[in-house]
Amino acid sequence: MALEQAFAALEPETLPSRLGTLEILTEKLGPPSGWQVREVGDGNLNLVFIVEGGGRSMIVKQALPYVRLVGEGWPLPLTRSFFEYSALVRQAERAPESVPEVYYFDERQAIIVQEFLSPHIILRKALIDGQMLPRLAQDIGLFMARTLFRGSDLSMEAAARKKDMALFAGNDALCDITEALVFTDPYYDAEMNSHTSPELDGIVAKLRADRDLKVTAQEMKQAFVTRAETMLHGDLHTGSIMVTEDETRVIDPEFAYYGPMAFDVGMLLANYWMSYFSQRGHEQNGPRDDQRRYLLDTITATWSVFRDEFSRLWRDERTGILFQRSLYEDQGDALGAEQALERFLHGLFEDMLGFAGLEIHRRILGLAHNADFETIADRPQKARSETAALEFGRHIAVNRRHISSLDALERLASRLEEESAP
Repeated sequence: MALEQAFAALEPETLPSRLGTLEILTEKLGPPSGWQVREVGDGNLNLVFIVEGGGRSMIVKQALPYVRLVGEGWPLPLTRSFFEYSALVRQAERAPESVPEVYYFDERQAIIVQEFLSPHIILRKALIDGQMLPRLAQDIGLFMARTLFRGSDLSMEAAARKKDMALFAGNDALCDITEALVFTDPYYDAEMNSHTSPELDGIVAKLRADRDLKVTAQEMKQAFVTRAETMLHGDLHTGSIMVTEDETRVIDPEFAYYGPMAFDVGMLLANYWMSYFSQRGHEQNGPRDDQRRYLLDTITATWSVFRDEFSRLWRDERTGILFQRSLYEDQGDALGAEQALERFLHGLFEDMLGFAGLEIHRRILGLAHNADFETIADRPQKARSETAALEFGRHIAVNRRHISSLDALERLASRLEEESAP
């Protein structure tokens, strides 16, 4: 029987009877007769439940055979839960204590039972609320460096990496979403696009007529499609990170796939930049100058931590088939390995900017918008903030090969943000 035919969606009323025989749940939550279940999923794709019992809680996540945001008219394979589970296992190995613990996986019913993170909240909400998380840059910089390096040919044994790459190649349906929504749809009148209209109509027309931008978008799409460098999270943004003052955890890697190393980094920093440009729309309780400064500092610090940890791993854990030590250190040429590292990081930085600029565009012009802008009640301010972000995104994507550091981008972001003031 096909996976989709055997599938049945969970409901709060049916979950205890369907999962109540699982020993891993009853050991932690007690008998199912005492469970309390509530649905909390507000994402685009899945069902998410909090199950409470015996003074403890767990998360039960179930994929649906369609895109929840759109409905049954956009079918989606349930196998994506297998890739999410597989990615969580690998991320836990490569960057310990960075993802929730997985207790149980049911491939047929596309169910993952995992650790309930409390008192964590979604990072996007924290930033909208004006919170400043002191560990964020350190934790996420380390997570990206460790997962991206250790999942690549710089570190893994070649046969194991090729086998892993072949496994994640099966997540093609989720890749199709990224390939369309990020790299193509924003730049023409795609059916599911939406934007703040008529306020943004002028800049939208300008971007769609921008030859350099569209060439850039397709160059970055080519990189995403053809460069299977490492296992990506694939959807790393401020909605897939949960935080407290003392801890940062990454969730929801169902878009996991082998692609270019810079993709995750670019997606994340783009979301920080969008949060930065949105802050003026959240100043009901006073100016957000300190929050804007925090976000710019977080962008710089995240890249710095990522670069430093990636460099450490390059020196200490470069055991794969790329840039082998036999060509450098073993011949007494440590400087040669450092030169190769600098070139590698320079290329990664350029790619990061390209991916970041396009992510900003798709979140404002495409299907799945960010709450950073969508929760701004003042519509004229929303449009001004989105315009500033769109202009910034275009600049960093098209000019990525001519940008050598984040300092100049900080000045550009500050100027565009100031111009978005009423």
